[in-house]
Amino acid sequence: MITAIGDVMREAYKRGWITTRDGNCSLRKKGVDKLYITPSAVRKVTIIPETIVRIPIFEEKLILGERNPSGELEMHWLLQQHNKTRAVLHLHPTYTIAAMRAGWNLRELSNEFPEVHRYTRVGNNVPPLPAISKDLAVSTYYHMTNPVVHIVGQGQHGVCAIGQHPWDAFEHIERLEHICQIALAAGKR
Repeated sequence: MITAIGDVMREAYKRGWITTRDGNCSLRKKGVDKLYITPSAVRKVTIIPETIVRIPIFEEKLILGERNPSGELEMHWLLQQHNKTRAVLHLHPTYTIAAMRAGWNLRELSNEFPEVHRYTRVGNNVPPLPAISKDLAVSTYYHMTNPVVHIVGQGQHGVCAIGQHPWDAFEHIERLEHICQIALAAGKR
């Protein structure tokens, strides 16, 4: 599963959902007291298992070392602690962000597409908040856990998705991105 982090980041880059140093992914393996997370300020297309930051967990607290984890660490950790989430993925998919800028509530939009809401629970949009801020971390956590959903849009910024595997989280983003492209092409609200 650690290899999948790099694979997912490369695929996101290929699709134009992140630029070179954007996006982040974390993983918590069952029975292992470590959080695995992408490093900050590195080219995401070069992520391999050896470049993943490994953060020990002791009594449900992260023991930070000298490596430089993603600036969105707080958001990842909040979600990792809730319901034993295994993978958290944060990307910037073009059409999903455009749909939010156009005023769409992604939860309402997804309800119009059975192929999405059948497999992916979408939450209400998180309001625009500064990237890597505690406010964004807390608001994303709130919107993803009240009720529990797989994905939320983060106003003017991106999306955050969870899954049992990095590819599961990726698929939630892919489904939402697809319907946002359809909605924007239709030009209706």
